[in-house]
Amino acid sequence: MTVKPFDNRDGIIWMNGNFIDWNDARCHIITQGMHYASAVFEGERAYGGRIYKSKEHSSRLIRSGQYVDINIPYSIDELEEAKKKVLKANKQKDAYVRALAWRGSGPDMGVASSRNPVRVAIASWEWGAYYGDAKLKGAKLDISPWKRPSPETIPCFAKAAGLYMICTMSKHAAEAKGCSDSLMLDYRGYVAEATGANIFFVKNNKVYTPTPDCFLNGITRQTVISILKKNGIEVVEKHIKLEELDSFEQCWLTGTAAEVTPVGQIDTFSFEVGQLARHMSSEYEKEVRS
Repeated sequence: MTVKPFDNRDGIIWMNGNFIDWNDARCHIITQGMHYASAVFEGERAYGGRIYKSKEHSSRLIRSGQYVDINIPYSIDELEEAKKKVLKANKQKDAYVRALAWRGSGPDMGVASSRNPVRVAIASWEWGAYYGDAKLKGAKLDISPWKRPSPETIPCFAKAAGLYMICTMSKHAAEAKGCSDSLMLDYRGYVAEATGANIFFVKNNKVYTPTPDCFLNGITRQTVISILKKNGIEVVEKHIKLEELDSFEQCWLTGTAAEVTPVGQIDTFSFEVGQLARHMSSEYEKEVRS
């Protein structure tokens, strides 16, 4: 099947307060955000025409901007209205929504470009399962040579474009090995996350997940923890050593794109696509459509 490139599609994009044709949503090549990765973004999913936890995503977008000195010139309510109108204009019910804010072109072109305006765009498109059929048989992960850096070196709690460079390299390397994704350790050697998803493990009917002290505490991660606790399942947040993976029975990934995806293998560590992993995938599906 031929996939149309993202710069040549039908649709409407909200850009800097205006609704424009998809193919007219462009910016100049001399844009500070393009050269220096001065951008923050959100990935969101709409189910039945409603964006799940939309306000939480809009709030995080603004907060991420504040972390990296990108002051977004729109309020949460304005972003919420724009997202609703984008979905309506594109006649989409189940869709992926991408909100992006970046430092645009202006009088400055260098590391410091505080006089340049902040630009914002919102697009939506239809997008199925992030990991293909992994929900049925379990995703296969590599282990990345790159590590999530110390909070002293990066704004690790911002969903900032520049922080994804090592994720892109890690996922490319994993895909070249026939894997779906890559597990990233943190700067101390503890298990952190996948390239765009948080991770959970199961042992003796308890669920374990890494403490998010140097990576993004995902909105889906928080939702899944809440569902687990409502179901009376104990959740332990802790620093997890790589060698501990050998003792875990089940594993899954969480994220807006990934939703809840079971993992069958991480490098030489194998996991059962078990009852709890399948149950959480089902429960999350009910939650987002309720």
